Amino acid sequence: VQQISRMLTELFQRVRLEKPGQVHPRAAEFTLSLLAAMYDRSGTGYIKTRSAAAALIALSGDTLLPKYRAFFQFYAVPDGKMALITRSALRSLLTDLNQIPAIVGESCTLSCVEIATHSCFHGVLNSAIVEEKFLSWLRSEPAVLLWLPTCYRLSATEMVFHQARCR
Repeated sequence: VQQISRMLTELFQRVRLEKPGQVHPRAAEFTLSLLAAMYDRSGTGYIKTRSAAAALIALSGDTLLPKYRAFFQFYAVPDGKMALITRSALRSLLTDLNQIPAIVGESCTLSCVEIATHSCFHGVLNSAIVEEKFLSWLRSEPAVLLWLPTCYRLSATEMVFHQARCR
């Protein structure tokens, strides 16, 4: 937790310099509090860096494809010249990401994660998949992660302005 706190403080300080007035002075503290609520419920003082990274990626303002690619990079395992994501790694990713809606009472059961893992690996004979298969599956908007593209679409429409007048 202390290491993540230092990284968040540095991250938000850099952003504060780049975009003055747009970062709350306690942003690092609030973000750490959210991460601890999601990943350290028992107060052990330990949060997996990979879990925290997944949450920060998911909650970032980036578009979906870069987020999906980053998830793959964080959870994939090297296999010779390429990286692959295993069933186990996908389960970890989905479990980590589902802590985000769970914090607001929208939890998913372990069976949801298993069903999603099975759907991703449907028709796959190997124990792991390449990035393109993973991205293709995410683009199909699996139910277990439907909140992610929905949140993205909501945030993307916040700045839409129409020149229409209503009566």
